[in-house]
Amino acid sequence: MDKSEILAKLDAEAYNVTQNAATERPFSGKYDDFYEPGLYVDVVSGEPLFTSKEKYDAGCGWPSFTAAITDHIVEQADDSYGMSRVEVKSRHADSHLGHVFPDGPAETGGQRYCINSAALRFIPKAEMAAAGYGDYLAHIDDEA
Repeated sequence: MDKSEILAKLDAEAYNVTQNAATERPFSGKYDDFYEPGLYVDVVSGEPLFTSKEKYDAGCGWPSFTAAITDHIVEQADDSYGMSRVEVKSRHADSHLGHVFPDGPAETGGQRYCINSAALRFIPKAEMAAAGYGDYLAHIDDEA
């Protein structure tokens, strides 16, 4: 399936977030208060982005992670809305995911990847190998 076919299947919010750099309302996303072991991938391309091992509750209203799978993300300056931030996008699909801030937990490097649930699809740990993400199991194997 090509990108245009995938985009046509997205709901309005996922399309608006990934393609127009929109932001979902805080505390409204399905992964904000979600802590199952597994992998978060780009809803458009399926690129692996974050593991559940790095997910934490930052209390900000969006899924937050202390680190990303850096091979699959791009960070770039974002000066929109009169703010100076760092936007996070998926490398291959160029999907807007959210932003990264330097106010995360100091013990894990101080990063807080603040990501829109609408930009993500979750692959449960038990389904990762069958879905083609078995190489990432080692990143979450010490989780329950």
